[in-house]
Amino acid sequence: MATTATEAAKAADQQPAAAQANGNGEQKTRHSEVGHKSLLKSDELYQYILDTSVYPREPESMKELREVTAKHPWNLMTTSADEGQFLNMLIKLIGAKKTMEIGVYTGYSLLATALALPEDGTILAMDINRENYELGLPCIEKAGVAHKIDFREGPALPLLDDLIADEKNHGTYDFVFVDADKDNYLNYHERLLKLVKIGGLIGYDNTLWNGSVVLPDDAPMRKYIRYYRDFVLVLNKALAADERVEICQLPVGDGVTLCRRVK
Repeated sequence: MATTATEAAKAADQQPAAAQANGNGEQKTRHSEVGHKSLLKSDELYQYILDTSVYPREPESMKELREVTAKHPWNLMTTSADEGQFLNMLIKLIGAKKTMEIGVYTGYSLLATALALPEDGTILAMDINRENYELGLPCIEKAGVAHKIDFREGPALPLLDDLIADEKNHGTYDFVFVDADKDNYLNYHERLLKLVKIGGLIGYDNTLWNGSVVLPDDAPMRKYIRYYRDFVLVLNKALAADERVEICQLPVGDGVTLCRRVK
């Protein structure tokens, strides 16, 4: 999920969320599954989705990576299993071949993408923490898709600027998934619109941000949630007004907004 040191350090603040107050001061139970970010009101309904449609079809390599990630202290940063399934299907539906991922963590969403790409498909993967990526790398290698991944360690903005500097990269990417520092999403957006082809997709994760986007300003929120909430709200308004893209916001995981470049 997140790629900044700030987000990583604050992930622990989000983690012990067995119970969380809603706007009325009532307590909502939280699902115990690692990576659970569903906004469904019923944990039982979310578990039904996992048990019926997700886990039975989850590739063994993704299951292994999910279990490895569950032992990591920042495991709530991972992409949820249902969102991984969604990304895998989406890549196949659009016939993506050249892709990019900003924010890798242990690589669950990266593996979902790599498995969906054709044999000669590619993923340019960016994250500031190679150690987390290498935690999941054995699962990726075991799945036989490591050759599709070009991992770059470091902040994404300078890497994107380097790509943009070469006009040969303009309009060449089919799909980009962004699950990183929310305060830079709009900075990523402006750069990615130069790199994604017309008709290509950009997916922004966490655009419903733990449901906080509809809470009043004085509602009780964890510091981590409150800090990035305003950035997410600004992003959502900006994407809705951006005529360069068509958008679709989905309540999958913690909210995913798809942007299809049209200009």
